[in-house]
Amino acid sequence: MRKLVLALMLCAAGALQARAASIYDFQMNSIDGQQVSLASYKGKVVLLVNVASKCGFTPQYTALEAVYEKYKDRGLVIVGIPANNFAQQEPGTNAEIKTFCSRKYNVSFPMMAKVSVKGDDQTPLYKFLTENATDPRFAGDIKWNFTKFLFDRNGKPVARFEPATTPDSPQVTAAIEAALGQ
Repeated sequence: MRKLVLALMLCAAGALQARAASIYDFQMNSIDGQQVSLASYKGKVVLLVNVASKCGFTPQYTALEAVYEKYKDRGLVIVGIPANNFAQQEPGTNAEIKTFCSRKYNVSFPMMAKVSVKGDDQTPLYKFLTENATDPRFAGDIKWNFTKFLFDRNGKPVARFEPATTPDSPQVTAAIEAALGQ
């Protein structure tokens, strides 16, 4: 019975992904448990980042918040997506993650509920992001926390940055400014 349910879930996820044309076709839960349609970000430049609270890259929250503050009035939205896929570096509940982010890093950009970004339980959004069919330039497994995907105002991917590339690096800010300028 479990195998049948799992097979049906995978088929449903595959069908959703097959119909997806952009990030706007996905819904997630916010860190507060409210359903969020990524379509609510239409017309914005979106930076999706899988985050974790106990990672060597966790201090990137400071740069993420600074970049968000610098560009949000021009149309940038940063979306933090907690995941516990790498060395159990995001073990907390959504409430604990929210408290950590707000108290330690004053995060004001949208945060989603914790999901899986790789493996058998990969959330449909990350399946879409990492498959060749979406955009082979940015495809491939998520290697670690703080992988960043940048999307233009039409929800199309324009860049992918691996964890060691900081949100305030010249590469990321140049890509953000180019996407904002379109």
